[in-house]
Amino acid sequence: MMEVRVEHLGAMQFEIKARQHTVISDQPLDSNGDDEGMTPPELLLASLGSCAAFYAVDHLKRNGIPREGVKARVIADKVKGPFRLDNFKIELEIPGGIDESQMKGLEDAVHRCLIHNTLLHPPTIDWVINAPVGV
Repeated sequence: MMEVRVEHLGAMQFEIKARQHTVISDQPLDSNGDDEGMTPPELLLASLGSCAAFYAVDHLKRNGIPREGVKARVIADKVKGPFRLDNFKIELEIPGGIDESQMKGLEDAVHRCLIHNTLLHPPTIDWVINAPVGV
């Protein structure tokens, strides 16, 4: 089981904790935030990109292929009906290059990304709201 905890800090800022790590989420200035951290949708893109990059680097390492400078870029569109992110695109940059015979293995590795597979197979989500009623 994995867990993160999120606590409102004020204005539009939230502190997100996982194990001993802390990240701040905020909104841009034009959305009444202080722009002190990434927005939740940006954190989702960051999660997808870092997961894909991890699987790519792991594959390159296991196959003796240079992995220095690997980069990932993730873009998505905001769409309505319901309001969400869609049309994700992940671009991987492998500075050292690979040959055609190595491409299939790299593609297979990246497709094992946990976040990628979670988005492809939507999870169940249960809500529990703990709040005094009638206050």
